[in-house]
Amino acid sequence: MARWLASLRQSQVLDFNCGLPTNPRSGNCQPGSRRHRSEVLETVVLAHASLGPAFAASPLQSGNFSAVSLDLPGPLLISTRRFGDERGFFLETYSARDFAALGIEESFVQDNHSLSAAVGTIRGLHFQLPPQAQAKLVRVLRGAILDVAVDLRRSSPTYGRHVAVELSAANGLQLYIPAGFAHGFCTLLPETEIAYKVSAPYAPALDRSLAWDDPDLALPWPFEAAQVTLSDKDRRAPRLRDLPPCFD
Repeated sequence: MARWLASLRQSQVLDFNCGLPTNPRSGNCQPGSRRHRSEVLETVVLAHASLGPAFAASPLQSGNFSAVSLDLPGPLLISTRRFGDERGFFLETYSARDFAALGIEESFVQDNHSLSAAVGTIRGLHFQLPPQAQAKLVRVLRGAILDVAVDLRRSSPTYGRHVAVELSAANGLQLYIPAGFAHGFCTLLPETEIAYKVSAPYAPALDRSLAWDDPDLALPWPFEAAQVTLSDKDRRAPRLRDLPPCFD
């Protein structure tokens, strides 16, 4: 566990986009030896699904965006080029045209923003049923999270499997999660803020949860149950084996 947490902390100070060490306060690239993109990916991507390589060797690219496929078909880890100078930095976080070129064609209809004050706050695992199933695009504005997606598609060969990646303000990565997945995250730093797009509005009657600590899922949370902060709703969520079929 200590070694795994050390890997998380190491990835806090690497920038996927420029391949150089970054300033953790500003997020800007610092002078240093340029590294090959695949080496940077190996450092910042923590994919815990048990099927093959964690990510594709060759990222897809369009405009200022790059995307790599993870073990499970559907989720994509996305980076965007960051332009920095003495004032700070500028970056694009979304482009409908470029995302379509990367294979993401959903029309996002709502932006959400959350703050989690304490380290070890877990939100999830959440999903919505059809016809209001949600795809999500998740990024961190401040702090860091371990972001998790679990495949709930019954016809999928990876049903019940998961991916888990660190997203942080420092690394600037985004995770695209298609409909048919349960999503949740754990905060790794205090006062963590995330922003995420969804492809369907919130529908309370179709809102569902999956147990964050389901032993059958074996999710790689970095904290024990006694250390986490949860909502009452998430504490009562059912295990995967107790869920009725949710997605084909």
